[in-house]
Amino acid sequence: MNPSRPAPSLLVPFYEHPADRPEAWTAVIESARSLYGVVLNPANGAGRAPDPAFAAVATRIREAGARVLGYTDTAYGRRPHGEVVADLLRHRDWYGTDGAFLDQVPTEPGALAHYQRIGVAARAAGARTVVLNHGAHPAPGYADLADLLVTFEGPWDSYRTLDLPVADHYCHLVYAAPPDALPTTQVHCAVPGAGAHPWGTLPHALEPAR
Repeated sequence: MNPSRPAPSLLVPFYEHPADRPEAWTAVIESARSLYGVVLNPANGAGRAPDPAFAAVATRIREAGARVLGYTDTAYGRRPHGEVVADLLRHRDWYGTDGAFLDQVPTEPGALAHYQRIGVAARAAGARTVVLNHGAHPAPGYADLADLLVTFEGPWDSYRTLDLPVADHYCHLVYAAPPDALPTTQVHCAVPGAGAHPWGTLPHALEPAR
């Protein structure tokens, strides 16, 4: 490994309730200082009311030294700006998030103005880190709007056949991955889960011992 290059770090989207998987959340918290951040997703977003269990986990993650990124679905630009901002504010007020993970972001340049407004609103709401999840390689202009772009999200069998561009501000999220799977981006996540809910599993490196 090049000694001048920062060590790889994990962006962990873990979409399980703390009451159902307390041991897994403890494993995340114990690894906090080695993580890029943790995506908090109480109810496909902040939800309709605060969840005390998620609030407690978010506090523990921050105190352990990791970013807490609030998950917000943007529906590929179809969700109204006001709804997205409301979700960002609920994440901040209920869970003390210090960043935003904006999901289902399109790749085409026609949506840049819409996401520039969202990015400005996220920063105004206190997001020190903004992540855009495109799931595929986006138009170049999106790099100016966020700290990190997710340029791949999908299964390992597809990922390992691709020759994808790599940059410090790119992140790859891979599921159905074997224990030795290692994405090529510095910030990444590879989990064993598959099917409709792969992000209900932790990266192999964080799975608590059984």
